[in-house]
Amino acid sequence: MKHPVLGLALTAALGFSTPLLAGGAPQNIHVYKSPTCGCCTDWVKHLEANGFEVKVTETENLNPIKLEAGLTPALASCHTAFVGDYVIEGHVPASDIHRLIADAPKARGLSVPGMPVGSPGMEMGDRKDPYQVLLFNEAGQTRVFSAHHQ
Repeated sequence: MKHPVLGLALTAALGFSTPLLAGGAPQNIHVYKSPTCGCCTDWVKHLEANGFEVKVTETENLNPIKLEAGLTPALASCHTAFVGDYVIEGHVPASDIHRLIADAPKARGLSVPGMPVGSPGMEMGDRKDPYQVLLFNEAGQTRVFSAHHQ
């Protein structure tokens, strides 16, 4: 299986073997983030606590990765990740990523645009702003995949 953006074989791009989730989907996720972003680091910890084996690549310039992943400015957040053939943008809860893998819809990926307070990695005390996880396709069209703190 090829990395959807970089075109590399997934096992080589991720740097480890590919354990499987139920249904045979890869459990590995490759996260691209700024080396100074604390909320991205907290999101990685959230993924690890929820069964993902995470490889992190730190970079000062995420824009080329986001562009090649087909992310529009309206979908953008602070970090970009890849799991199987899907793009995961921003503070998407691990439960939604597990559901995406299990359901395997024809889509490009999931996004939580911006940085909503109360999303994984953006915890600030008891404050939990409502936010949506968007499923998006190759054309950048979206639909609500899930809603949190409504």
